[in-house]
Amino acid sequence: MYKSHFKKIKFDQYFLKNNNIARKIVDNLSLNNYNIVVEIGPGLGILTKNLLKLKKKKLIKNFFLIEIDKELITFIKKIFFISDKNIINRDFLKWNPEEISLYNFAIIGNFPYSISSKILFHILKYHHYIPECIGMFQKEFVERILSKSGKKHGILSILVQSFYEIKYLFTVKKNNFLPFSRVESSVIFLKRKKNIISFEEKKLFFKCVKIAFNQRRKKLKNSLQSINILNLYEIPFLNKRAEELSIKEFIQLIKEIKISNVK
Repeated sequence: MYKSHFKKIKFDQYFLKNNNIARKIVDNLSLNNYNIVVEIGPGLGILTKNLLKLKKKKLIKNFFLIEIDKELITFIKKIFFISDKNIINRDFLKWNPEEISLYNFAIIGNFPYSISSKILFHILKYHHYIPECIGMFQKEFVERILSKSGKKHGILSILVQSFYEIKYLFTVKKNNFLPFSRVESSVIFLKRKKNIISFEEKKLFFKCVKIAFNQRRKKLKNSLQSINILNLYEIPFLNKRAEELSIKEFIQLIKEIKISNVK
């Protein structure tokens, strides 16, 4: 099944071929507080096969596949007899879950490594609908996401860690993919945190973090001058640079900015 199709790569995907690993990934879904799963980029369907088993056991109510490649959709429909209503032929980065009235669901996938950052940013955009996400990324990318400070500390590590608890599950060796992967991969589990940042603060939080890290050599009191903040120099941590702040300090910074602007 795999050898005849894996050469049809158009979107930088490496197809997982080890079903034991696929089953292990799916088994790590907690299935708490939701009953719908959305798989991003199912490829040849190795995770899909295990999602079908969950549905057959009635452990999940339903699942949807988001796949941009029409040839792969044809292949998956032929192999698994999945209904058209469960397959979304879209670019995930342009997909809005509200289009099909999805407001509480998990995300799973073996994500294309070249757009890993964009995928996580899109998940963060709709994080209030997504209680958890489990997926495979390049190992080096995961190390940056898990970073607490220093050179690897960046916009995405701050944002993901602010909205989700991250659990490192396991490493996947290069020889488990078709074509043979040049890098090791890692599977992580994201569990949404309880309302640390309000929906109203989210836009400001994203804006401040991006500005701070886009000018990471500057102290915050200088980089954040582009935002109209009252009492700018009275807010804590402004003598630090972005990479020196912890998640907790960034969140406190946003709370202080909001309070300052209200006064």
